[in-house]
Amino acid sequence: MLTQQELSKQQTMYLEKISSPTDVKKLSLNELSTLSTEIRHYLLEKLSIHGGHIGPNLGMVEATIALHYVFNSPTDRIVFDVSHQSYTHKMLTGRKEAFINPKAYDEVSGYTEPCESEHDQFVIGHTSTSVSLACGLAKGRDLLHGNENIIAVIGDGSLSGGEALEGLDMAAEIGTNMIIVVNDNQMSIAENHGGLYKNLQLLRDTKGEASCNLFRAMGLDYLYVDKGNDLASLISAFSKVKDTPHPVVVHINTLKGKGYKFAEEQKEHFHWGFPFVIETGETRKEYQFGPDFSSFTAQYLLNAMQQDKGLVALTAGTPGIWGWTPEMRQKAGKQFVDVGIAEETAVAMSSAIAKRGGKPVFGVHSSFIQRTYDQLSQDLCINNNPATILVFGATLCGLNDVTHLGFFDIALMGNIPNLVYLAPTCKAEYEAMLHWAINYTGHPVALRVPCVPLESTNDTVAEADYSQLNRYQVTHQGSQVAILGLGNYYALALKVAEAYKQKGIDATVINPRYITGVDTALLDQLKANHHTIITLEDGQLDGGWGEKIARYYGNTSMKVRCYGAKKEFVDRFGYSQFLSDNHLMPEQIVND
Repeated sequence: MLTQQELSKQQTMYLEKISSPTDVKKLSLNELSTLSTEIRHYLLEKLSIHGGHIGPNLGMVEATIALHYVFNSPTDRIVFDVSHQSYTHKMLTGRKEAFINPKAYDEVSGYTEPCESEHDQFVIGHTSTSVSLACGLAKGRDLLHGNENIIAVIGDGSLSGGEALEGLDMAAEIGTNMIIVVNDNQMSIAENHGGLYKNLQLLRDTKGEASCNLFRAMGLDYLYVDKGNDLASLISAFSKVKDTPHPVVVHINTLKGKGYKFAEEQKEHFHWGFPFVIETGETRKEYQFGPDFSSFTAQYLLNAMQQDKGLVALTAGTPGIWGWTPEMRQKAGKQFVDVGIAEETAVAMSSAIAKRGGKPVFGVHSSFIQRTYDQLSQDLCINNNPATILVFGATLCGLNDVTHLGFFDIALMGNIPNLVYLAPTCKAEYEAMLHWAINYTGHPVALRVPCVPLESTNDTVAEADYSQLNRYQVTHQGSQVAILGLGNYYALALKVAEAYKQKGIDATVINPRYITGVDTALLDQLKANHHTIITLEDGQLDGGWGEKIARYYGNTSMKVRCYGAKKEFVDRFGYSQFLSDNHLMPEQIVND
């Protein structure tokens, strides 16, 4: 393995000459090996400055080169599951400048994107989808009498998602050409969890010869590649399965983080990361943050577990999202459950644990809760089991890739019967609501975890009991204009109130707290001395919380102005401009 110093001394002999996969096919095996070294060098250079998915991409360099050497993209269609391993693919398909030239780093998405290149089949940022998508491509090909190869690339971690297993099942049913490359690096984001990984281990231990074979049992042909980072082995394997008339799994044993010492040794940490110092592996100082709501939550629950053995924390393959380090997971023992990349199972299990008398707490990113609507509605809320769900990253100003937006949770969850969805505004209120939710037995409760500095303060007084549902909190009594700032946007409400004060209006400020209900008594009271209501929510307006307020006042003379984001998919946007475009600046709100 070359050191970064050695890598830096390497001359770029081949990558700069690669404009398309056609150029890859012209290289000898030795030249391809040098190309892989060059690619790793530029991957590390960019990722150390820009951040991104480090380990998955480093581990797939050789496999991606081999795919483009053997197959004929874009005629042959390659679908990359979750896109965490697609950087090398982009470099070989006309987008190398975005990895070589720092000025061009932001010119490509971190995920596959058809708008960038005909070599990208779909916009993909969520996991476990590639095999199902490939099934559709194969079916379309067969109906239209095509003859191209269909290749689905999927990681072992993504196999735990239900859609991946559904896709494998359907691939066998379709029965025609489909090549499923299973990138087995023995890791999800964190470690893998689930029974299927025992079979993957057995297959690795027996070099693919074990009679017990998950893929063969599902009706698929199977080929094992033990040296999944060896170009010759990969080219040989892909050449064998090219143009196969039936579906086949090519199971490749790779090393996550290959070629970079720290990524190989700290696979979870380097799955995705902020910019880092190549020589030490340490996150750059400007990206080192203090305690946040994630770390606070994990520590709070770990402490609570010591007193309550029925308390259990659940994650769906993303423990880091809410602060659960490997050390903390070990301390929690059986009171911490990772179901793998299977959010649907996490919600269903949470409901059942609550049914049995336990106290489940499921932590999940706002973007990933989208995968669970049916389980939220059917398994949890119809049964009215008192589980707790913590939704992280729910904000307009969080992750800004189109596949990972945190805009839609209010519309998704805010209208499911029986669910109590709360929006705390600060640490004190969040802690109080968390304690209450864990011990409340009346309904399932979700908390929209604040996306503000952990130590931020406001005038909101945290209460001990939130059982009197849908009761808003007036934090400043004024007149004429009432400003309702939900959760993260309570701080915005204070700024808007201050702007109104400059205009001679002493506005009322309200902390609504409850996303899923309306405080009709308070709204009626406001009619006496207010003519305008302003609602502020850190999410999409359509189907959101503000519409509930507007609808309530619909047949009255009260003017209601709702502020949030318009309904659209946006990608890699600048936060300030985005907020301005949606009229979310205090001066815009006051002047509207």
